[in-house]
Amino acid sequence: MSLSSPTSACSSSRCYSSGLSLPIGFRSNPVNVGLVCDPKRHSLAARKLLVACSSSSDPLLVKAAKGQVVSRPPAWMMRQAGRYMAVYQKLAKKHPSFRERSENTDLIVEISLQPWQAFRPDGVIIFSDILTPLPAFGVPFDIEDVKGPVIQSPIRTEEDLKKLHPIDFEKLQFVGDSLKILRQEVGEHAAVLGFVGAPWTIATYIVEGGTTRTYTVIKNMCHTAPNVLRALLSHLTKAITEYVVYQVEHGAHCIQIFDSWGGQLTPEMWERWSKPYIEEIIHAVKKRCPDTPIVFYINGNGGLLERMKTTGADVIGLDWTVDMADGRRRLGSDVSVQGNVDPAYLFSPLPALTEEIVRVVKCAGPKGHILNLGHGVLVGTPEEAVAHFFETARSLDYQTVFQNHIPAEKAESELVA
Repeated sequence: MSLSSPTSACSSSRCYSSGLSLPIGFRSNPVNVGLVCDPKRHSLAARKLLVACSSSSDPLLVKAAKGQVVSRPPAWMMRQAGRYMAVYQKLAKKHPSFRERSENTDLIVEISLQPWQAFRPDGVIIFSDILTPLPAFGVPFDIEDVKGPVIQSPIRTEEDLKKLHPIDFEKLQFVGDSLKILRQEVGEHAAVLGFVGAPWTIATYIVEGGTTRTYTVIKNMCHTAPNVLRALLSHLTKAITEYVVYQVEHGAHCIQIFDSWGGQLTPEMWERWSKPYIEEIIHAVKKRCPDTPIVFYINGNGGLLERMKTTGADVIGLDWTVDMADGRRRLGSDVSVQGNVDPAYLFSPLPALTEEIVRVVKCAGPKGHILNLGHGVLVGTPEEAVAHFFETARSLDYQTVFQNHIPAEKAESELVA
C-alpha cells in the first residue's frame, strides 16, 4: 500500500413536548417523536439555503465543522474504535499490549477502520492516545492493566525540566504512516480525524505521575512552583502544536483537542493555566493550516462554554450534561457545535435512542452541528445500538426536520442575527 502524501491544507431555543405525531426529518417514514425543539433562531431564509449545499470536495463532517450548509448532521463517536466491538476484543487477545496496538501502523489502521467497515461513520479517528507523543519529547511512560498510564519520573522541579527536548517525529512515524493509509482507505467518503491532548491535561499525567482523582500535586504547583509549571506547559504547547501540524500534513482533515481534565479547574484557574496555551496552539495551527477545522472538547464543560469559544476553535464539543439548546444559545451561531447524546442512551431501547438523537439535532439547528456522544462510547455498549445511531443520523434530512417549525415572519431578521 502506497504511503504517498495526501493532499492537505495545512433568542434562546428550548425543547418541549409536542405530543404530536410529526415527520421528524427522516428520509423514509415519519415517526412519533413527541419532542420538538422550538427553533425560533432558525429562519426561513436559512432553511432555503439548505438546498444550496457546498459543492467543495470536503467530506460532510469538515463542511459542518466550517459552518457550511449541509443536508444532514454528520456523525461520529468518541472512542468509536475500541473495547465494545467484538472484532476489537478478538484482536486485543492476540495483541494484549495497548502500546503495541496504538504504536504499530498495521494495528492502528486495522483498529481505526473497524467501526468504518461496520457502521460507516462520517468521521474516522485514528486509534491512538493523548499520551502517545510523550516519549518523542522526553517523557517515557508505561500503561499498566490496573493503574493505567504510569510515568516513573514525574516533572516537578527545574532540574526535571532538563529531561525535555523538542519533539522527534522519527519516534512518531507510525502516526504519520497510519494517517496516510487511513486517508487513502476512506477517500473523501469520511473525514480522517487526528487528535491531541491539551497542555494542562497532558501536564496532569506528567506531574502527578499518572492518573489521579484529586489533582492535588499539580494544583499545588500552581502556587508553590508556578514558574516550573509554566515552563512545562510552554514546552508542551510547542510540542503539541508541531504534533497537530504533523497530523494534518499526513492526512488528517480535522483535529480534536481534548482538555479532558480542564473541567477539574475552577473557571478562573482554567483561564490562567489552560486557556492561554490552547489559544496559542489554535492560533499557530490556524496560521500554518488555515483550512483545517479544530474541534475543542472539555469533559465537564458546562461552566466554561463561553470561555471555550474565545479560544478560536471552529467547533465546541458539548458533554451530555449540557442541554444542547442552552449550549447553542450561549455559544451563538457563529461557531459550530459537536455532541451531545448521553452515551448511556446506547443501552436504552432503540426508539428512545432515536428520540434523543432527533431532539439533539433539532436543538442544535440546521447548520454547524456534528452529531456525537457527549463522551466516549462505554464498554459493553451494544453494537446494534451503535449501528442504529449512525443509521438514524444518515436518515435525517434537515429540510424535513425544520420545514414545519420555522416561523416565516422572523426569517430575515434572524438570518442577519
